[in-house]
Order: sequence, then structure tokens, then C-alpha cells
Amino acid sequence: MRKIETLRFGQIEVEEEKIVHFKDGIPAFEEEHEFIIVPYDSESPYYFMQSLATPDLAFLITVPFIFFPDYEFELDDVVQHELDIKEQDDMLIYVLITIPGGKIEDMTANLMAPVVLNKENMQAKQVVLDRSRYTTKHRLFPEKEG
Repeated sequence: MRKIETLRFGQIEVEEEKIVHFKDGIPAFEEEHEFIIVPYDSESPYYFMQSLATPDLAFLITVPFIFFPDYEFELDDVVQHELDIKEQDDMLIYVLITIPGGKIEDMTANLMAPVVLNKENMQAKQVVLDRSRYTTKHRLFPEKEG
């Protein structure tokens, strides 16, 4: 067990086997290599991806298929090899969420750069999809009329 300090959760104990490892960090946070995924609550489709090194760095994430059932992409061989993914069941897919101006109804998901996690070895990578029909700002909820 490792104790870490977080801004949002206070001090938490983390089991080594639950730590998500990003060998190259994530885009714009290349120095961040270790995270823990913390459920928002037991009923919620949201999670926090909390940095182990930086107490005030936590990304709001979700499983994209909950909001976008048709979401799909092909993972290239290089990434599959890098993460040692042998079959699709080894993977968990998350996307980062942005809440513009703190308005929950305006939340967007970055479908262009999913986080791919090999749940067997806890290696992960945020993969930027080339030539994708997805963007970095897909609305989670439709805009209200009027």
C-alpha cells in the first residue's frame, strides 16, 4: 500500500496493483506517469483519474460507450504492442471530460484521444486518433431547445 495526498480526496491508500502507469505521461502532462482511477460514486458513470505525484491534478473521465454506444476506433499495432494488449477483453477505454464554465449540462468528452488501459498489466496510453471523425469536444447531453 502506498499513501498519497490528494486535494479532492485527502490522504488515500493505494494498492500498488491498482496504479495505472503511463510510460510517456499524457499529452500536456508528460511528467505525470502514475494515476489511480477513483469512482465518483457507486451509482455514477464518472470517475476521477487522480495523479499520484500531483495532489491537485485529477481528470474527470467516463467510459465512452455509456454516452456514445456507437463509438469505435481501431487501435494500431504499435500501441497494442506497447501496452501488451493481446485481446480486446484486456482493454478498458476511458475518455476525458471537460465541464466548460462548470456547467454540467455543457459537458464534453474528448473522443479523439481515448485513454486505453490494459487491465492485466495496468499500462495505459492516451491515444490520439489520426484521421478520426471524432473531436475533442463531443457533447454528453443534447443542447436544450429555446
